[in-house]
Amino acid sequence: MSILVRGLQKSFSSRRQGVKAVDDLSLEVEDGELLVILGPSGSGKTTLLRCIAGLERADAGTIVIDGRTVYSSEERIWVPPERRGVSMVFQSYALWPHMTVFANIAYPLRTRGTPKQQVRERVMTALEMVGCGHLAQRHPNEISGGQQQRVAVARAIVGGARVVLFDEPLSAVDARVREDLRHELVALQRDLGFASVYITHDQTEAMAIGHRVAVLADGTIKQLARPRELYGRPVSTEVASFMGATNQFSGPVVRRPAGTWTVRSELGPVTVSPDDAPSGDADATLIIRPEHWRITATRPATDDNVWPAVIESSVFLGYCTEYRVRVADDRTVTVRSDDPAPLEGDVWLHVPPSGVRVVQGPAAIR
Repeated sequence: MSILVRGLQKSFSSRRQGVKAVDDLSLEVEDGELLVILGPSGSGKTTLLRCIAGLERADAGTIVIDGRTVYSSEERIWVPPERRGVSMVFQSYALWPHMTVFANIAYPLRTRGTPKQQVRERVMTALEMVGCGHLAQRHPNEISGGQQQRVAVARAIVGGARVVLFDEPLSAVDARVREDLRHELVALQRDLGFASVYITHDQTEAMAIGHRVAVLADGTIKQLARPRELYGRPVSTEVASFMGATNQFSGPVVRRPAGTWTVRSELGPVTVSPDDAPSGDADATLIIRPEHWRITATRPATDDNVWPAVIESSVFLGYCTEYRVRVADDRTVTVRSDDPAPLEGDVWLHVPPSGVRVVQGPAAIR
């Protein structure tokens, strides 16, 4: 493991009460893995990253980087940030405005006493890797935000660190540049093989770049899995809601004949896949992603999970059309269809049992 965190705790005190930013959190990052920590503001993700980097001192727990314990409350070990062997890329770039691009990247090498010729070779190599070799003699205020972030990445990798931490590095650049930088970061991490912890509040970004994604809320990890599993098989309504748009319906399990399971929801009886069957007879929540609905002008040739509905509005998004559809008199659901023929008025909604995810407990949204 490149990073091992065990039982980490960190609290902050306010005038009224203490706030647990990280609450008995444990995780492992494998060699060469890009692990994304995904969570909303206040979930504890930045505090976790800063504890790993040594910019915050945790209250309890253990942090091991590259086989070396850098923090242990039990053993009273504390290794300062500059001796942890990690690099960090900040959201704000953190470039020295009075230094050239070359000097910014060379700074960590020069502080270590690296020979001048090696400094030049390694800085130019890092700049070329991020596509900014032609910017070496410019100052940060003379280049774009996307270029500044590339320079910040070059500075992080120039020293050959085996662990690189990313603190929401793409949130300050525009959408098109953000997409390009995602691909570049993935390729760079793959080619150099460093381990990464990357924090973001952007679900799309997390799924696009992470080998695994940890959903963080209230200082604890709610689910840690590969992106496809996290999106398709969330363990709770909380995780499902944070991983993208959902339609949620609650109800009891009312019938369990051989091979089928049915949940009585606000839509009526909903048949679910045997592979995703609820446990026991307690209330369950059905989670249906917008793209799992089938919306047609004529009734589908099936009796399972079919409802008459009315389209209330539609928006063309380029890759699909998003509909708001009223079903079961008073429920409005979100449906996304890639059918090029737009629909309006009375329609039929259908969802195959395989498109329904079942979790225990009440719906998180209605």
